[in-house]
Amino acid sequence: MQNFSHKLLLLACCLSLYSSCSYTLPVRDGKTAWELKQYANAIPFLHKEYERADSRMEKGRIAFRLGDSYSRTGQPEKALPWFQNAYQNSFGPEALKGYAYALKQAGRYQEAQDAFKNLGIEIGSPYEYRKEITTCAIAQDWALKAEQSGYLIQPTAFNSPQNDYAPIWAPDGRLVFTSDRASATGKKPYGWTGNKFMDIYIVEPNGASPQAFASNLNSANNEGTLCFNKNGTELYFVRCLPSEKNPTHSCKIFKSSLIDGAWTTPEPLPFQQDQLNYLHPCLSPDGTILYFSCDDPSGWGGFDLYAVMIQPNSETGWGEPKVLSRNLNSSGNELFPNFDSDTLYFASDGLPGMGGLDLFRSSKLDKSTWAPAINLKSPLNSSYDDFGLILQPLDPSKPTPTEAGSTLRSGYFTSNRLSSDGRGGDDIYNFEQRLLPKPPVAPKDSSPIQFKNILEGYVLEKIYALSTDPNSKVLGRKPLEGATVEIKTTNGKKKINVGPDGYFQLETADQTDYEFSASRSGYLTNSTRFSSKGLAKDPNNPIQYFEVEIVLDKIFQNQEIVLDNIYYDFDQWSIRSDAMPTLNKLATILQLNPTITIELGSHTDCRGNDKYNLGLSQRRAESAVDYLVSQGIAYERLSAVGYGEQKPAAQCICKACTEEEHQQNRRTTFTIR
Repeated sequence: MQNFSHKLLLLACCLSLYSSCSYTLPVRDGKTAWELKQYANAIPFLHKEYERADSRMEKGRIAFRLGDSYSRTGQPEKALPWFQNAYQNSFGPEALKGYAYALKQAGRYQEAQDAFKNLGIEIGSPYEYRKEITTCAIAQDWALKAEQSGYLIQPTAFNSPQNDYAPIWAPDGRLVFTSDRASATGKKPYGWTGNKFMDIYIVEPNGASPQAFASNLNSANNEGTLCFNKNGTELYFVRCLPSEKNPTHSCKIFKSSLIDGAWTTPEPLPFQQDQLNYLHPCLSPDGTILYFSCDDPSGWGGFDLYAVMIQPNSETGWGEPKVLSRNLNSSGNELFPNFDSDTLYFASDGLPGMGGLDLFRSSKLDKSTWAPAINLKSPLNSSYDDFGLILQPLDPSKPTPTEAGSTLRSGYFTSNRLSSDGRGGDDIYNFEQRLLPKPPVAPKDSSPIQFKNILEGYVLEKIYALSTDPNSKVLGRKPLEGATVEIKTTNGKKKINVGPDGYFQLETADQTDYEFSASRSGYLTNSTRFSSKGLAKDPNNPIQYFEVEIVLDKIFQNQEIVLDNIYYDFDQWSIRSDAMPTLNKLATILQLNPTITIELGSHTDCRGNDKYNLGLSQRRAESAVDYLVSQGIAYERLSAVGYGEQKPAAQCICKACTEEEHQQNRRTTFTIR
């Protein structure tokens, strides 16, 4: 429930599962607008609907949607009373979760700690929010020390009442940034924010009147977050739009070249996979490596930072993208990479931080090793989203400042923090770092440093709203007692048993890949991985801790389990690219559990001819089976059954079914036999 989902929109709106038209689809009620992620449009509708609601349950549902809409549009203080209202009207733990994250987003850390503790008790698992409780305490301490940091921060003159973010230096010394201000291309508003779709702008650093960067780069879709090569003859930027293979909004990195004073028609980079989203290109200081963020499910989780070599002599001109190490990437989201000399700056909501996205820095120690990421703390970071930092290049002709109070470095970054002089939404801020008086020098410890990397692991199970229904809402996870964990490396393997806390620990060897497989009777075996390759030794932090989680699914024999995100084109049965990640996960489960057999079931809604629906659903189920076979699963372990409209999940009279109920009935399932 963090504001990050709103930020992904502003980063590139890539998480939507709706086609481009759904963002501007006119709606006449708050529920539909909220479901279509048109949060700004939803708010006024929801207020009216709340006043008309005549039952406690309905008021709770509407109050939650209002809290969620305010939170996702960066208004946590307005979200808080609505989450409270929803919880008081029996909406359940989801409302308390929204309340806890809104408190953290608003910087009310002590209250947030208490809310997270209550939330853990509510769902029956203090484990689930232990990290949030710890990070709230750390963030509170950082916020209290902000005045001693030596930073002077103020918003720029060119901010608009809309969203302005991700500044970057143009070759001529001006600033290029992304904005959905009123002058952006296109006529239709973006339902999430109520603003325009995003365009690229350019402005003098001290100016107040930005101009559109290039007419052929800006379009009615979302564009932004770009970078230039060293001599300014090439640029890379992100554009989000549907494709033929993937009708959902997909974000890709495009390249354009400056020829005869004009930018060429942008072309997508060839290494990008259609079902994945690619964001925030950034070139290495020498221009030979492109860094970016991607939501590849084979990464560490969420969006991760990747690097790809530019290879002009290869067939495509590019190497193979490689995910960066766990020193930088987390199970959350890492975004907005940018270099200042050999220092990499980026934003993360997965590494320990103050709220939403926080700014971090690291440096490359050798060809493949990165120093541990360091949080830039308050006041550059806040409880809100802070990202997109750039530094003013150093003037080599000027000596390094030594007098306390003089400016050490300056630059720009983006934040949606509340401030008396901010304009609205995301704003771009200018900062100066003043040199502080030197603290007393502590005597050095001459004893040798003992470096260790400690990996902590947890085996968990899901907590369902209805313990007997695997399709009910997942409230959280809790430790699973009695599981066995097999740890495998190139040097061999060993097994350990976990106790009631589901916990295990080991000290990792250097430059080693680890595979973990957890199993327990009555549960599906699952696995995860960890690599100590690229982990640096930090003298200031000689003992580093990392974490892996392995979630085991309980076996619900002969019960249908709905596969999320399995969609088919109208009147078609072939597997779409956006369904492949879900089926790939199912293939992995089957590979890890070689003794189970499953039935793939396909269901339609009630609209259409009974016989036709039965045949269509059978062909769709068979397509899913064929795909799993192509992933190496033995055909005899699979069966396909098309149920047509015979087994609806939502019981309703066909003519009176809502679109939501029709969607519930159009589903693909698997059943363990």
